[in-house]
Amino acid sequence: MQRREFLKGTAALSLAAALPGVARADVVFAPQPGAWRAVDLVTKIALEKPDGKMQAWIPLPSVTESAWIRNGETTWTGNTASATRVKDPKYGAEMLHVTWKESEAAPALEITNRVEMRDRAVDLSKPGKVAPLSDAQRKLNLEGTSLIPIDGIVKQTSDKIVAAANARSDIEKARAIYDWVVENTVRVAATRGCGIGDIAAMLKTRNLGGKCADLNALYVGLTRAAGVPARDVYGIRVIPSQFGYKSLGAGSANVTKAQHCRAEVFLEGFGWVPTDPADVRKVMLEEPPTNLAINDPKVAAARKTLFGAWEGNWVAYNTAHDVALPGSTHPKLGFLMYPQAERASLLLDCHDPDNFKYTLTANEVKPG
Repeated sequence: MQRREFLKGTAALSLAAALPGVARADVVFAPQPGAWRAVDLVTKIALEKPDGKMQAWIPLPSVTESAWIRNGETTWTGNTASATRVKDPKYGAEMLHVTWKESEAAPALEITNRVEMRDRAVDLSKPGKVAPLSDAQRKLNLEGTSLIPIDGIVKQTSDKIVAAANARSDIEKARAIYDWVVENTVRVAATRGCGIGDIAAMLKTRNLGGKCADLNALYVGLTRAAGVPARDVYGIRVIPSQFGYKSLGAGSANVTKAQHCRAEVFLEGFGWVPTDPADVRKVMLEEPPTNLAINDPKVAAARKTLFGAWEGNWVAYNTAHDVALPGSTHPKLGFLMYPQAERASLLLDCHDPDNFKYTLTANEVKPG
C-alpha cells in the first residue's frame, strides 16, 4: 500500500452540486430511479479435498429497501446433510448454513437468488418529509464495531475534518468527510479481496490505501464519529455499467471476484442517502486509460454522482458487522460478503475461490 500525506486538506463543501448528474457535457453519469433489472445470482460450492467435518455459510441478499432492491425466490440443490436459512440476530443478515456428511466424497451445493434492482438518486437540494430512524436503528448505525471504532484516532480525525470544513449540519459533515476520503485515500490493486476494513490501523499508520471494504469503512467510521448515522452495505456487482464505466460494473457473467461494498448515510429530510467514495478512487485507478487525475472528467463525474446516487447494477447482501457463523468455533467475521466454509474445522480462504472452491455467476433475466 502507498503512504499518503495525512489530513492533506478538506475540499470545499458545495451543496449546489447536490443532485447527482454530470461533470461535463461529454461525461454523463446520472443514475435515476426508473426501469427495474433482474438477475439470477448463482453460487456454486464444490469443496476440494474433503476431510472431516465440512460446513459452509453463503450470504443471501437480505437488504429490504423496496425502492431500489427486491429480493425474490432463493432455491438450492446439492448433496448436503443439512441446509438451514439463518439470520444474524443483530443486523438481520441472512445466510444459508449447510453441512455435509464426513463420508461425502464430493461436497457440492448450488444456490440461485432472483434479485431485482434499479438506480438510486436523491436530490439533496430538496429535503422532504422522511420518517426519522428509530432509537434502536440510530444507535445501531452510530456505534462502533471491532473494525470500525468511533473513538480515539477515528474521532480525532473526524473532528479535524469537520472543523476544517466548518461543517455544521449533518449533510455538511457527511459531504466534508466524503470529499476528504476521496482526496486522501488510494485504491491499491494488490489488496486481497475487498480489503479488511481496519480503519484505526489505517489512520494510525497513515497508510490510507486499500479497496472498498477499507475506504468505505473509513467513510462510515468517520461519519459515525461525527454523530451522523452511516453504514456499509456489502454486496456484489452483477451487470455492466450503463454509463460506460468499465470499472464500475461486472465485466462478464462470471462475478466470482466482483464483490463490492457501498455506503449510506442517514440525513434528516432525505433518509438513507447512497454514497461510494471508494468507487471514485476505483475510477481513478482502473478506468481506461487508467491512473486518471482527480480532475479528469470521468473522475469528476463519478465524484459528483456518488454522493447521492448508485447505479442499479449491484446486488446488496447485508449491512452486518461482527458476524458469527452458526456452528463454527472461529472468531466473528468483520463482515459477510464472501462464501465461507470449513474443512476439518479449518476455515477456508474465502479470497481464494479456485482452491476453496466456489464460483458466482449472474445472468440477467426479465423482471417481474
